Amino acid sequence: MSGKLARMFCAAAAGITLAASGLVSAGAALTGTGQPATVARAATVPSARRVAPVPVDTPAAAGTWKLLPAAPVTTLPAGMVSVWTGHEMIIHGIGLGKPGVTFGYRPADGTWATLRPGPQSLTLEADDVAVWTGSRMLVMGLTNGSYDPAANTWRPIAPLLLPDETAVLAWTGRQVLDWGGVCCSSSSSDGAAYDPRTNTWQKLPAAPLAPRRSAAGAWTGRELIVAGGFTFDRNRLFRNAAAYNPATRKWRTIAPMPLGRWGATAVWDGKEVLVIGGYIGGGVTARNRLAVRGLAYNPATNHWRWLPKMAYPRSGFAAVWTGRQVLVWGGLTAAKIPPPHGEAYTPATGQWTAMPAAPLRGREYPAAVWTGRQLIVWGGSSYTGTTYTDGAAYTPAR
Repeated sequence: MSGKLARMFCAAAAGITLAASGLVSAGAALTGTGQPATVARAATVPSARRVAPVPVDTPAAAGTWKLLPAAPVTTLPAGMVSVWTGHEMIIHGIGLGKPGVTFGYRPADGTWATLRPGPQSLTLEADDVAVWTGSRMLVMGLTNGSYDPAANTWRPIAPLLLPDETAVLAWTGRQVLDWGGVCCSSSSSDGAAYDPRTNTWQKLPAAPLAPRRSAAGAWTGRELIVAGGFTFDRNRLFRNAAAYNPATRKWRTIAPMPLGRWGATAVWDGKEVLVIGGYIGGGVTARNRLAVRGLAYNPATNHWRWLPKMAYPRSGFAAVWTGRQVLVWGGLTAAKIPPPHGEAYTPATGQWTAMPAAPLRGREYPAAVWTGRQLIVWGGSSYTGTTYTDGAAYTPAR
């Protein structure tokens, strides 16, 4: 069972405090008010209720938050994935041996809609990943379905074996590119391309990278950039990188990162691949620590540069590109407590600024989309196993 689903289903079965293991895309269970379904008993304040202190020198960004209305679910769906269609945030989750759960939020009128549930999953030995093609939501891994919001219908698609949250995933405008998807403690250097026109997967050429997991990657409009990662074998940490061009079906080796890391989030800003967060240290050893500084890769110069320090190095956060800024919200600090606010990075100024505090309890692995005007976050979980089905929208100042 994947790290994400193991955390959720073990908590439901045993009713105990969870230990963090693996990466989670946002999945577990709660009330629509944002109050925890369970709170772990402890002599000290649980991490779900603690918040990291605010640095005194953190500049603030202007913008406003607004709570979303209650969603049409009271239990966070397992294996949750989400996309933005242009007018609706669609969220889909799985149910073992029963139909999935699909629902959507429409910010234009502030309403939720219960949608056609989707295919059922017969196994938990993977995770779902999702992309929006411009007309359909493709959900691959466990669901292996194509959802048409215009007709509110699903159809099955050719299955992709064992993708999970450690895979590098991209939609090129014609194909889905998936590289390095693995389950459990495995490592991989394999990739595949899915063409929705023919409903077929084609294996990618061999990459010039050793097998690994938890690499970072982003689509530049021309190439898929893949960098970093680690293996459980001797807890090896990688800093090398490569780029894949689907037009030529060729890989090329690119400059390595200055320092290896794994579990980072990568965002393309139109000029550089911004690699944010992640862990510095070999795999799951005691030497692990969260990265306080990100990296930026410029394909035109084949050069990496350091980003300034974040106020809060964090894991399990949501990140979106607005066209001007990267907005980072949620996650947990190295002490496994939520930061008190999100952060915005502006490449034009090279500066991180603090987002206003959200009207939500801090959490990790929320679903998140950028609508062109707002960051919408929904759901998520805490380190102790508390889960949430509330959400909010953040509108940056123009």
